[in-house]
Amino acid sequence: MSEKEKFMLEAVKTALRGMRSNEGGPFGCVIVKDGKIIGRGNNKVTSTNDPTAHAEITAIREACKNLDSFQLEGCDIYTSCEPCPMCLGAIYWARPDRVFYGSNHSDAANIGFDDEFIYKEIPLPYNERSIPFEQVAPEIAIEAFKEWKKKEDKIKY
Repeated sequence: MSEKEKFMLEAVKTALRGMRSNEGGPFGCVIVKDGKIIGRGNNKVTSTNDPTAHAEITAIREACKNLDSFQLEGCDIYTSCEPCPMCLGAIYWARPDRVFYGSNHSDAANIGFDDEFIYKEIPLPYNERSIPFEQVAPEIAIEAFKEWKKKEDKIKY
């Protein structure tokens, strides 16, 4: 078994453990640095009532805590399924070196986890989305950005 297959097996085992203990859906993820697992996560959406508790998100949180960093430089992510749009965004913000996935989004859709509707929502005008978006008080909201721009001791990311 190759190293990549070994870590994918760990991601799948993590998915199965979480699913079998009714923590959430059939998704698992491990994050690897220097050949060692530094973060592990499974879907915990239903057990925590947290719609953001996807496997990749929980693994990223654990790995970043263990690294004492908000970035995953030098790390590889192994996830049992191709990441959804939310997890994809989180992965890009975390900046790992690579992502390896097992099942794809069509496989997930075939068992009831279809995120295609989100991809269709993104290019729509705000007022045509299934959840309408409306900008309110941009002149008030911009104040935080103005202060950030002047802040001399900020940590850029």
